[in-house]
Amino acid sequence: MVKSSRPQTQEQKKIPANNSDEKVRIFDTTLRDGEQSPGISITPEQKIQIAIKLDELGVDAIEAGFPIVSHGEAHAIKTIVKQGLRAEICGLARTVQSDIDAAIACDLNYVHTFIATSDIHMKDKLKMSRKQVLEKAVWAVDYAKKHGMQVEFSAEDATRSDRPFLMQVFQAVSAAHADRLDIPDTVGYATPEYISSLVRDIRAATGLPISMHCHDDFGLAVANSIAGINAGASCAHVTINGLGERAGNASLEEFVMALQCLYRRKHNIKTTLLYETSKFVSNTMGIVVQPNKAIIGENAFGHESGIHTHGIINNPLTYEPISPELVGRKRWLQAGKHAGAHGIRAMLEDFGVKPTEEQLRLIVEKQKNLADKGKAITTSELLSIAGEIMHNAKLEEKFKLYDFHIVTGMSIIPTAVVRLNIDGKDFIASEIGVGPVDAALKAIQKIAGEMANVKIREYRLDSITGGSDALAEVSIKVEDKTGNVVSARKSGEDVVVASVQAMMDAINKVLLREALYSKS
Repeated sequence: MVKSSRPQTQEQKKIPANNSDEKVRIFDTTLRDGEQSPGISITPEQKIQIAIKLDELGVDAIEAGFPIVSHGEAHAIKTIVKQGLRAEICGLARTVQSDIDAAIACDLNYVHTFIATSDIHMKDKLKMSRKQVLEKAVWAVDYAKKHGMQVEFSAEDATRSDRPFLMQVFQAVSAAHADRLDIPDTVGYATPEYISSLVRDIRAATGLPISMHCHDDFGLAVANSIAGINAGASCAHVTINGLGERAGNASLEEFVMALQCLYRRKHNIKTTLLYETSKFVSNTMGIVVQPNKAIIGENAFGHESGIHTHGIINNPLTYEPISPELVGRKRWLQAGKHAGAHGIRAMLEDFGVKPTEEQLRLIVEKQKNLADKGKAITTSELLSIAGEIMHNAKLEEKFKLYDFHIVTGMSIIPTAVVRLNIDGKDFIASEIGVGPVDAALKAIQKIAGEMANVKIREYRLDSITGGSDALAEVSIKVEDKTGNVVSARKSGEDVVVASVQAMMDAINKVLLREALYSKS
């Protein structure tokens, strides 16, 4: 619809290049810190699948988990090690022998060991003195090194630790031959200025490679991670979708794209796989990505406002700092009360529909009137409006939903009866399913038959609001017989109704596209 490949923005060109040609190391902790997000629990098999996806993405290191946690966790980590992935595989361990032995038993040769160094943690959590913490840190590094492991040492809550004591600990573990130091901003309390100062001091005092591990409690995780890199750190601990405890960790996709586009630093991430990886992790872990999240949110490259769509159509740089294709995305325009003539024309032209100026004015006016009543305008509905105004029967919705009934219960097989109208003829079908939604969608597909030979590629249900009367959003992707994928979204308080409406919209899109592009 709109070409999106383009040169760097003028703003990007003005940013001075970083003198370092060294690639920034991406240490992914989705499977460890990300899995510690409240409400997340994944199986060992799912951990392995995510690890493979992360390796395909190009991360340099994968923190596969916390071996001491459970037998299932240890089994998953050991299996990931056996996959022969390109990325280094790391396990987390406290500064105690049982934790490090558990990592060794998983066949890991890389351990991330940690102990808290802030007074509040030492006093209220560890019940240990500074001397005891220092001794434990040195012992753990020494023990792991004697067992042939690469060791990354973290001073938990480093950014709230007494600076002289923190330096003492880092110098001591450096003398014990730690390979890498990690600065955790454990509660996201640091500022970019403080991070920069801390990194410079630690680097000068130890000379070891430094990693950043930043949490997002104040929304500064990515900014703090970049500040650390600019001050001399060489690695950042990140997670897909910013998953992690409380407000999460630095988001991999945001960190990498800011690093690349704003600071022109190199890395090994295949950015075109970012969206695909994000969706996979979201679906596997069951944590919905907010629509307006940078880079990978559903709305990140969506436009409705007439001013914005006009600019985007003329030059994508007007309202897009990067090309959506760069991160595996596609731009989409939305009809609605904010949409203008340029955006609506572009949406119609994507289907080969070219209204006159007067027809376009009437189409825009009618869809705005519907939007003012609180109705979300789908693509098939927009095309139907265009068909009515342009007197083009090809643009009319082929499938119309008249009614459906669902029977379900504890001891009843979910059964759906659906009544549809196709080209003026009524059709009724019934189907059973594993649940009411499955039964309803199967009944629709049964009626559609060869006329709309589609299969469901993806079904996703997201809760937009809380409570038993939560507003839910259903997203469906269907594939037609030629391999084209069409998506549709519907929201409502009734999950079954929203699912049926989304399925109907997706099928209508398939049929409209076929009708418009058919040789006849």
